[in-house]
Amino acid sequence: MKIEYLHTMVRVKDLEKSMAFYELLGLKERRRVDNDKGRFSLIFMCPPGQEDGRADVELTYNWDGDEGLPSDSRHFGHLAYRVENIHEMCQHLMDNGVTINRPPRDGHMAFVRSPDNVSVELLQMGDPLEPAEPWKSMENTGHW
Repeated sequence: MKIEYLHTMVRVKDLEKSMAFYELLGLKERRRVDNDKGRFSLIFMCPPGQEDGRADVELTYNWDGDEGLPSDSRHFGHLAYRVENIHEMCQHLMDNGVTINRPPRDGHMAFVRSPDNVSVELLQMGDPLEPAEPWKSMENTGHW
């Protein structure tokens, strides 16, 4: 029996703020569906070079709000992305106001949260980088 990964869907409360966060990670809008009758938008974002949809994050935005839906997006786990230089990515995110919840002390792994409380794991491509400041002495912040 064949199975194929399609995408990860996350519900967002502020579409512009959430898209800006994923753009900081390097993702770009690949496809958008605005459904007037259902009053929602689906925005599919992907890393450069993966426009075939194999690594999409589907941002689901309900135009009339999300009353009655879970307030904590953590029920599905996390998104994971491999990055070229985890130190540079974390610095870029921090410079743009993103909290590094689990700094890359080991030069290999970090966690951040989206504006909608979605946990995002960042993993270093290839071998871990040499531990470096400010990361190696930075404490965890909040939950990741």
